[in-house]
Amino acid sequence: MSLYAAGAGNPIPFYSPRGDIPDVKGQEWYQADEIAEAYEDKRFSGGGRLIDRREKEAVLRALGPVEDKRILEIACGTGRFTVMLAERGADIVGLDISGPMLQQGRQKARAAGLEDHLQFFRGDAGRLPFPDDYFDVVMAMRFFHLADTPTSYLAEMHRVAEDVVFFDTFNRFSARSIYNWALPMGSRLYSRWEVDKLLSDANLTLVEASHDFVVPYGFYRAIPDGLAAAFRNVDRAVGRLPGGDRLASVSYWICKV
Repeated sequence: MSLYAAGAGNPIPFYSPRGDIPDVKGQEWYQADEIAEAYEDKRFSGGGRLIDRREKEAVLRALGPVEDKRILEIACGTGRFTVMLAERGADIVGLDISGPMLQQGRQKARAAGLEDHLQFFRGDAGRLPFPDDYFDVVMAMRFFHLADTPTSYLAEMHRVAEDVVFFDTFNRFSARSIYNWALPMGSRLYSRWEVDKLLSDANLTLVEASHDFVVPYGFYRAIPDGLAAAFRNVDRAVGRLPGGDRLASVSYWICKV
């Protein structure tokens, strides 16, 4: 069945997903109302503000000028990036499995006066309900560490993207692995070889890779913003040393279709 959702620009052909949304790591936890309501305060206050700023810089650098571009954000959560890109003139859609997270995004869009400039859909990233080559850019942040079948997700991102696919990963041979066992859901960690294979299987061409955060996110979130900034200076210095990229806990991948 074909549906059309109202929004800025042309209507988006929206196809009903086939079947239920499959399990991904932490799906039940992620979709809880109380988690959605506290998500940004818990992760992006204090030292977490530094992470938020850096991630937004990474997105803007990867995408360049976004005015009038059609963009799909997979796993948009509370709309941190969706709203930011809409403010810069993108014709953007945010998709997520969590209704409560999407509701937070809609509230954020209303507060920013952007309701007519972006759309939020609940759906399955492994079976995207959009036509082939529909979006100029398809991106996913903070998603692939939860993906049980990353190859299928990346293939779907490629299918609906006409130009650019952008995503991040947490790295296997980094400090992230030291405390990964303590996280409630754990995280999928990737080596460079695994990312290269993912890109090859999805028939994507890597344009640029950047690597950051020798000190993992969890440490920054646990300390005040001012102290986090001091550690961040040391973090950057280590990352700039020869071979420092190999210590990074996060990588950003810009790919061409």
